[in-house]
Amino acid sequence: MDVKQIKNPSFLKDYSIDQCNELASDIREFLLDNISKTGGHLSSNLGVVELTIAIHKVFDSPKDKILFDVGHQSYVHKILTGRASQFANLRKYNGLSGFQNRSESEHDPFEAGHSSTALSTALGFAIDRDLDGDDYNIIAVVGDGSMSSGESLEALNQMGQLGKKVIIIFNDNNMSIGRNVGALTNAFARLRSSTGYISTKKDVKSALLQSRLGSIALDGLTAVKEVFKEAVIESGVFGEFNLDYLGPVNGHNIRELVKTLQAAKEKDSGPVVVHVLTKKGKGVAYCEEDKIGAYHGVSPFNKTTGKPLQDTPSNYASFSQIIADGVLNLAKENPDIIAISPAMVHGSCLDTFFATYPQRSFDTGISEDHAATLAAGIALGGKRPFLSYYSSFLQRAYDQINHDICKMDLPVVIGIDRAGLVGEDGPTHHGVFDIAILRSLPNLIIAQPKDNNEANALLKLAFAQPHPFAIRYPRGNIALRPAKSLDIQIGQWECRNSDNVKGVIITYGYDVVKIAEYYHDYPVMIVNARFIKPLD
Repeated sequence: MDVKQIKNPSFLKDYSIDQCNELASDIREFLLDNISKTGGHLSSNLGVVELTIAIHKVFDSPKDKILFDVGHQSYVHKILTGRASQFANLRKYNGLSGFQNRSESEHDPFEAGHSSTALSTALGFAIDRDLDGDDYNIIAVVGDGSMSSGESLEALNQMGQLGKKVIIIFNDNNMSIGRNVGALTNAFARLRSSTGYISTKKDVKSALLQSRLGSIALDGLTAVKEVFKEAVIESGVFGEFNLDYLGPVNGHNIRELVKTLQAAKEKDSGPVVVHVLTKKGKGVAYCEEDKIGAYHGVSPFNKTTGKPLQDTPSNYASFSQIIADGVLNLAKENPDIIAISPAMVHGSCLDTFFATYPQRSFDTGISEDHAATLAAGIALGGKRPFLSYYSSFLQRAYDQINHDICKMDLPVVIGIDRAGLVGEDGPTHHGVFDIAILRSLPNLIIAQPKDNNEANALLKLAFAQPHPFAIRYPRGNIALRPAKSLDIQIGQWECRNSDNVKGVIITYGYDVVKIAEYYHDYPVMIVNARFIKPLD
């Protein structure tokens, strides 16, 4: 099928399972061909092809509300709702968004680039629906990484209390961007390997009803059934939230998916979890074998080999790598340095630190707020935590940074990765709010280096002083300058080209390098305002 000809998902109602499977192959090939040219989120979308087809076959978008937590995995949804012809401009200016986007399509009821928001939104839709006396379905597709986040658990808690009908598709691939962590991950693993409770209960009941003795036995099975239910559903995961459960289901078997989703749709009331087992990167060997998230978000690449079309020159490195290497080098000399990342170990280039010092490394999962207060507790004990965030994710920990770190003037070093505009990822990921959020906080120092030498000098300074210290750095690679030791004082700016000055440009970060190069032959003083707080 030419997927560019799809206008809306209604055609799936008449498609056989075999036709749906053929469509899945076509969509997977389309994704690989297009994302290899534009870049984008690859593995997460390859893993939900059959699931998304089944959802649209069973439910009726846009009447039924389909929410994809984060939105990284919404490309197949976009194809089935008539947007395949726009994929050449995916994540480009005025092009197709990499996430669900309400202005793009009536089939996108919600938009988010951050994790763990779908369940709260779904419950909000359910409350609206029931107050208005409507009868549409609400389907929230949530990954196992997002399910262990605090906001998801808060939403589940109220869902169980209110009993509103919401269909939660628990997309379980044992990955978020990288491998998942935490006790809930272990519980999900046990659940993943269990026999489906619903189908097992039905089989037992059918067998017992074959005889009178069996019918009598069935009447006395209630207590046994409840014990079995608790063992399968893992009471601390779904059972204690008062959620019904269907699964686990093979997320790449459309026939099984359609049957199970139809059962969830026909349920009269209350929230239900449909546990779907998928393979992130399904159908592409190098994506399926990826254990660190290298193919989660990609730049243009060779679709045969999976290799990037452009390699980073040997004398270039990302600020993320420069900072991570700097922290690692300092940690070799200082055993009190601890690294903390909320599910972004690979993205923040902390893999080597985590491998070198596993006892001093903590991945909190998708829990930015917990990560901040964890860092506060570690600092109170006398250690020196390095807390790494993407700028747009740091927003989610504002209160904890404010109240638990800055108010008590604790020496936590905060690495703010992807600070500034981030191009293709769009408005949900631009790191443009952290300065405004952080500058007013007490005791906090904020700085941004212009190059690798200044980055290392600021890191050394940050770990040597007793206050909270945030270092911002952008996405992208820079040319490495020959190693040079710098002596920087807190709050100290740098003036360059100060002879015969006829103009002054004040800037910070890598723009210092770019502007200094551009104005090299002009009588302009370049002021490197590397400290955003305090000002010089």
